Amino acid sequence: MEKNKLSIITVVKNSKTNIEKTIKSVLEQNYKNLEYIIIDGNSDDGTLEILNRYKDKISLIISETDQGIWDAMNKGIKLAKGNIIGFLNSGDIYYPDALHTVNRYFLSKDIDFIFGSVEKYKLMHGFKPWKIKVSFGFYTSHSIGFFIKNIKHKEVGFYNAKFLSADLDFFYKMIVNHKMKGVATKSNEILGKFEKGGFSSKINYIDHLIDLNKIRINNNQNKVLVYLIFFIKILKKPIKFLLALKK
Repeated sequence: MEKNKLSIITVVKNSKTNIEKTIKSVLEQNYKNLEYIIIDGNSDDGTLEILNRYKDKISLIISETDQGIWDAMNKGIKLAKGNIIGFLNSGDIYYPDALHTVNRYFLSKDIDFIFGSVEKYKLMHGFKPWKIKVSFGFYTSHSIGFFIKNIKHKEVGFYNAKFLSADLDFFYKMIVNHKMKGVATKSNEILGKFEKGGFSSKINYIDHLIDLNKIRINNNQNKVLVYLIFFIKILKKPIKFLLALKK
């Protein structure tokens, strides 16, 4: 039963080669109690023409200049009317029946959010909240796999655009500060697949590590532990660190 109204938010800018498959993967879910919101960053490459092709099937299309991906996502959250919110960035896709799987989890379990299994460079599944204070490798994904009750998202707040990985800052607050309850889908309940070369893949490794430090310190983690984690990460991937220095 489709008791949950799902609001799916797609943010896009100049992605005419990828946006259509994303839209189709949402519309082909055959989930009727659905609100689909697309936030476009004032594209000028033909993306808008594709969006307009599907405008009768999309609940809301906003096209205007924004301050980046997190600002665009925040716009979508403010507009969302469904009781469950999910995110699907341009180029990423849902697999068939993904939304029915999401609906079933929220109906059958006393939870605030889920992390669904996804395909990225490998199959990613599971949720280990106990790892969050030493590693951000505790979950599957944000776009595609993450679904949360609307009221709970707004209780935690919006994405802080001063961070490159604003979703990790949000997750830390959600799990540690607000102690919200979530589960992972089973490993064979794969919700979708990532497009290669997404936003996170373009962030310099050193900038990424520094950003993680700022997130932890901003959430009042012990600074000694934070910098210990920082140096351990460098020691584990010295070649990656050295290559990042040259960029």
